[in-house]
Amino acid sequence: MSPDHRPPEGRTHWRRSLAVALPALLAAGGLGSAMASGALAVGLRIQDRPVDFTTSSLYGTQYGAAVVDQAVVRPGGSAGTVRVLRMGFADGVLNGLCLSQRQQIAGATYTLLLTLGDDDPGSWEIRTRNTVLDLRNATGVLDMDGVVDLNTNGADVKTVKDASGAYVLNPLGSPQHRFGIQARYAKFDRIVGTAQDFQIPGLLTTPRLTLSVRPGTVACPAPAAPVGTPGTP
Repeated sequence: MSPDHRPPEGRTHWRRSLAVALPALLAAGGLGSAMASGALAVGLRIQDRPVDFTTSSLYGTQYGAAVVDQAVVRPGGSAGTVRVLRMGFADGVLNGLCLSQRQQIAGATYTLLLTLGDDDPGSWEIRTRNTVLDLRNATGVLDMDGVVDLNTNGADVKTVKDASGAYVLNPLGSPQHRFGIQARYAKFDRIVGTAQDFQIPGLLTTPRLTLSVRPGTVACPAPAAPVGTPGTP
């Protein structure tokens, strides 16, 4: 093959590697989604491995949090637990969301990057229901309103209701007498954190969802400051 007809160096190899790695990355990341017709609607769960995330702002109703022990698989394959702050809220709106998870495939490091929403810092365009987040660490600004109870019994926290309209008992699965927080409203701004588990099993709607695989370690971009105030979830 003449030099003029050779593919750019590395491009063919990367495309082939990506085609092989993508299914494995999706499976290894525990990423599941279900698409509905019309507006983009997704049931989202990322589990088993820590996932880094950023969001410009998150506003939720019927917010609760409790300290729990989350089951994990250690790098060597043995089972263990880590202590996390499990947060949940019934309905919420987010101003952009990025999830970043590193995976090892055939000895190489890849990053599974999932971005949702638009680029407008004042839109709060993502809506969620029945969100649960096992938080390992995070930085940002938290504002709670309504009736706020700190150091409540984690097993008494309320977030979501069942089909009859009654609150589900202990929805976060907290042991008795663990630290808990209960608030009618909670707003988080410019959050950068790591979650052990990320679940939105109820419903997530977003105008845009982008899934990509990048070579190496790639972090989510720093979240922009939100503009204005969110609408009611």
